[in-house]
Amino acid sequence: QVQLVESGGGLVQGGASLRLSCAASGGTFSRYSVGWFRQAPGKERSFVAAVMSNDANTYYADSVQGRFTISRDNANNRAYLQMNNLRPEDTAVYYCAASPVGSYNGFVYGEKYWGKGTLVNVSS
Repeated sequence: QVQLVESGGGLVQGGASLRLSCAASGGTFSRYSVGWFRQAPGKERSFVAAVMSNDANTYYADSVQGRFTISRDNANNRAYLQMNNLRPEDTAVYYCAASPVGSYNGFVYGEKYWGKGTLVNVSS
């Protein structure tokens, strides 16, 4: 079973950057697809970005394409989400997720391991 711990959230002004980190333990990290989801106040959790285990392809939600970059460091069991040009609408709790499934649909819609989340608050 994989354990995930997020860090790097905080309060920033619009236009700023943040880098979220996800530390994984308890499994062979390179075998897992890893991604980020977020949940804004009063809204359901939604997909942000993912990087697959088998081919390292990356996927992004339209709302963050071109501003956010997901990456992974298999040697150190970590995944990252670099967030640039943050907007107030990016305010949410960001969750790291991992799954042994190597396809986008399988990762987004299948069962996953979850971290407890880190809060990102972007002021206008």
